[in-house]
Amino acid sequence: MLDQHAAGPRTPGTATRGETVPTVPPASKAADAVDVTALLERGRTLTTPVLRAAIDRLAAPMDTVSAYHFGWIDAEGNPTAGDGGKAVRPALAVLSAEVTGAEPEAGIPGAVAVELVHNFSLLHDDLMDGDEQRRHRDTVWKVHGPAQAILVGDALFALANEVLLELGTVEAGRATRRLTSATRALIDGQAQDISYEHRDRVSVEECLEMEGNKTGALLACASSIGAVLGGADDRTADTLEKYGYHLGLAFQAVDDLLGIWGDPVSTGKQTWSDLRQRKKSLPVVAALAADGPAAERLGEILAADAKSSDFENFSEEEFAARAALIEEAGGRDWTAREARRQHTIAIEALDTIDMPDRVRAQFTALADFVVVRKR
Repeated sequence: MLDQHAAGPRTPGTATRGETVPTVPPASKAADAVDVTALLERGRTLTTPVLRAAIDRLAAPMDTVSAYHFGWIDAEGNPTAGDGGKAVRPALAVLSAEVTGAEPEAGIPGAVAVELVHNFSLLHDDLMDGDEQRRHRDTVWKVHGPAQAILVGDALFALANEVLLELGTVEAGRATRRLTSATRALIDGQAQDISYEHRDRVSVEECLEMEGNKTGALLACASSIGAVLGGADDRTADTLEKYGYHLGLAFQAVDDLLGIWGDPVSTGKQTWSDLRQRKKSLPVVAALAADGPAAERLGEILAADAKSSDFENFSEEEFAARAALIEEAGGRDWTAREARRQHTIAIEALDTIDMPDRVRAQFTALADFVVVRKR
């Protein structure tokens, strides 16, 4: 059973707009020496050909719409070397296969399946959130329409299960069960996220539960699915899931910081994007839970925003003022500390599993990357 309870943050940290949260020192010199870029690229290189072959199974125009979403073609159908995302999940999936002594290739079907589910969620989330930009270009629903965004998302989810089940092994069945459980939790998290947008107040505990579902569950699956396909026992898989779950919470905490203070050039999203969508993200929730005049004033403003008919026309200065109140109330520092705390829990989980030192160092380096990223 995953440890889904979070205590208060422990270490201080600050950042200005466009910067990352405070650097997390690697747990070892071995982790510090890992080339994370090469590790991410390995996951992408191993996964992409199989992912493309899976997408080619889809009926037209879903195949080309998917190709656009993944950054393989532009809106006119021309090949492009677009930004396909960070590829953290594929990297984790192929790396986890090596925990069991298997070759990284054993984790490829799991990496593809997780990537398909992740992108299913992005297609639907972009539509539900009204996001017009992802990875520095128009989202699928903006280019191809809402109907295609829904259909292609559904197709990717079905394809993910197909990719695993066609292996026909006991391990594939175990992996599929973990993937479907993670997907259900992901959907639960999205439902919670949407419902929170219409509430005046959300507790920190509720926010962490939502983010554990929406982000932690699939990263937990990515961190274990390759090991499951490689024959790992349930204890090993569960512990790798614990690592991935808390890594997911750290990942989302950083995402929440970037959603308010991130540099649009790096993130590919609008300035103050989460504030524009009235998201009850961790910085907002933590600020509202604090004592003091800034928290009180923030609560009053956000309550008035929820009733405003002119919210979409707010100026940059109005959103900047809200961000300043969140920071003054302590929401930004709290979230940075929480990212570091969740990172520590993830790393400590690795200490309870026997694995090659090289693999442990790579898991640690990926966790460090997640907490200090800029996009």
